[in-house]
Amino acid sequence: MTTENNKAKPGRSSLSRKRQRAARAKLIRRIALVTGTIVLALGLVGLGIWLLLDQKPEATIEVYPVAYEAMIRAHAAESGLDPAYPAAVILAESSYQPEAVSSANAQGLMQLLPDTAQWIAGKFDETYVEGCLFDPDTNIKYGCWYLGYLARRFGGNLACATAAYHAGQGRVDQWLSDPELSEDGLTLTRIPSEATDTYVKRVLRYYEKYMELYAMPEA
Repeated sequence: MTTENNKAKPGRSSLSRKRQRAARAKLIRRIALVTGTIVLALGLVGLGIWLLLDQKPEATIEVYPVAYEAMIRAHAAESGLDPAYPAAVILAESSYQPEAVSSANAQGLMQLLPDTAQWIAGKFDETYVEGCLFDPDTNIKYGCWYLGYLARRFGGNLACATAAYHAGQGRVDQWLSDPELSEDGLTLTRIPSEATDTYVKRVLRYYEKYMELYAMPEA
């Protein structure tokens, strides 16, 4: 009797283990199915957002503000610039905050230093007035003139012009004269300042987006 019971128990235990394994496998399949569905749904949402931003640039206006457009277009035209370029610089410099002031006392939308603005004012036969850089029209006028000047000075190379706007003309001249940084003395193969390199890449990235936004017909 004891022997028969001992023989019967392993059979029942083996059957129970098989059922447990089957139940676990079924549960794992359900979890995998649910997880896969969630991942697919998130992927589709992400794809939808990407398509929205790619196909409808106007959907990015909160990230890339289109403010002071008439002023930017007018002063960019006077300075021979694509308006998308100063628009990109404004975003990088002040995020479109006309009262912005940096730790170096750069002021306004395009973050011009008072000394630089005073020099630019002379080019317009105007007298620099303290605080005028907080006026959007004046700031954009002077900033566009300066960008146009830099673009011409560096042969239309916007990377060099943008680097000069950030680091100064003399610094860019030094970099261009260094064979390790410039192969032809006209273009920069590498910008040694991490801060300026990051700034230039940011402005040129914004510039591409603003070219799309400024190309859209006005509502």
